Amino acid sequence: MMGRTIFIDPGRCIGCQACVSACRECDSHRGKSMIHLDYPDEGHSVASLPTVCMHCEDPVAPCAEVCPADAILVTADGVVQQADTTRCIGCANCVNACPFGVPKIDLQAKLQMKCNLCYDRTAYGLAPMCATVCPTGALFYGTLDELRAERPGVQVADSFTFGDVVVHTGVAMVVPADKVQWPVPGGLPVVEINGRDVR
Repeated sequence: MMGRTIFIDPGRCIGCQACVSACRECDSHRGKSMIHLDYPDEGHSVASLPTVCMHCEDPVAPCAEVCPADAILVTADGVVQQADTTRCIGCANCVNACPFGVPKIDLQAKLQMKCNLCYDRTAYGLAPMCATVCPTGALFYGTLDELRAERPGVQVADSFTFGDVVVHTGVAMVVPADKVQWPVPGGLPVVEINGRDVR
C-alpha cells in the first residue's frame, strides 16, 4: 500500500455528494466527476458508497495491463493515471478489465476517464479534492498511522478477491473489525439477471 493514500470508510458515508461536486472542480477534468457515488441496495437502504480508483498494483493495474495503446501510465509512487489524451483510442478495454468498475469512456471524446488521485495536488502533498470536502471522513487521505491515530483499532483492507483472482490496491477500504476476512471478497452480490430479481 502507498504511504499516503485514500482510505474509504463506507460506514461514514452519508451520500451528500460533496465529493462528487468537488471532483468536478479539478483542473485536469473540470466539469466531470471521476468519483462515483454508488447505492448498493437502492430502494431498500440509504446506504451509499464512494467509489474512487483503487490504484491497483498487482503487479500492474488491470486497466493499464490491457491498454493496447499504452495510454494508462503508473507513476513511481503507484498512482494509476487516467488515459493520456494523445494515446487513448477509446477502445474500452480498461472499462472491461477493471474489477471495481471505475474507468468510464467519454464517447464523444473517445477517451477513458478515471480518478488519478488528484495527482496535480497529491504530488505536492495536498489531499485529493474529494477527501478535503468529505464532512464525515468517509474519504480520509493520509497514512495508516494517521488514520489509526484518529480512529483507534480501525481495520483496513487493500487485498480483494474476485473469484480466484486476488487484487492488491494502493487505496484501502475500512472494514468492520469483527468481520475481518483476508482478502476481502470484492464486487457486489448479484441481485438481478436479465431484468429478473434473484435476491
